[in-house]
Amino acid sequence: MNPLRSLILAAAGNDTIASLVATAPLSRDVVRRFVAGERDSDAVAVTERLVGAGLDVTLDHLGEDTTDVAQADTTVRAYLSLLDALDATGLTAHAEVSVKLSAVGQKLDERLAGDNAATIAAAAERVGTTVTLDMEDHTTTDSTLGILADLRAEYPKTGAVLQAYLRRTEGDCRDLAGAGSRVRLCKGAYAEPETVAFPDPHQVDLSYVRCVNVLLAGQGYPMFATHDPRLIRVIDERARWYDRKPGSVEFQMLYGIRPDEQRRLAAEGNKVRVYVPYGVQWYGYLMRRLAERPANLGFFLRALATKS
Repeated sequence: MNPLRSLILAAAGNDTIASLVATAPLSRDVVRRFVAGERDSDAVAVTERLVGAGLDVTLDHLGEDTTDVAQADTTVRAYLSLLDALDATGLTAHAEVSVKLSAVGQKLDERLAGDNAATIAAAAERVGTTVTLDMEDHTTTDSTLGILADLRAEYPKTGAVLQAYLRRTEGDCRDLAGAGSRVRLCKGAYAEPETVAFPDPHQVDLSYVRCVNVLLAGQGYPMFATHDPRLIRVIDERARWYDRKPGSVEFQMLYGIRPDEQRRLAAEGNKVRVYVPYGVQWYGYLMRRLAERPANLGFFLRALATKS
């Protein structure tokens, strides 16, 4: 594993560093460039601005690894409140939600997590939008895909996320590339053993491209999450090769990362969705995003520099 990536992931799990970062006025100020805020109103305000710029949005209420039923219920209620707020402001045609199953009880009880995800999916359907199930570390992959299959029986538009750094993912892409299937492909951001994940970034890129081809060859709706200019060029070329029509492929990028590129792609007629996190538990999210592509650290450091 890249030494810098290892260092960032170690920092993600360090409570002392988390406390220092969370309480530093400067860093919290900068975090708002990458996290919408802590309240529904913050998330809605950012969504309105992005939609006004011609972009779509997926919103993530931050939190994970819940080991308390009450906390899982709190997370569900947070999503229901957010969906009501999006509906009230007429944004659901351009905004969906992303849900981590570990935040709604996956580590406690798979059935509980499935029921909670179904509650969110039902609320999303009522207001005219969708849910995507975020993928977490490899120990939860089978569980997450199982819950996804159950959810899709009633809510077929529920989106999946697959991570190119896992050795299994090309096969999972084949399984999920059918008609009507929404699949977000990302590189992956957790510390994984070499037995299950490619250790070298170049291998991950090659896996990503193989998965791109599988998803574009299928009949589903692929959503490609990357900021890498090389991969964006590859996706664009392969989409044309597979004769993909405008609107049948989606680019996704993180809030605060390469906003000019987001707007450029949208201006060229591409569907571009911005992943917008919000909530109080932003530290772990931010560290994993930096680890996912250590070059993202440059964006964060430049943001710090402009505030100092």
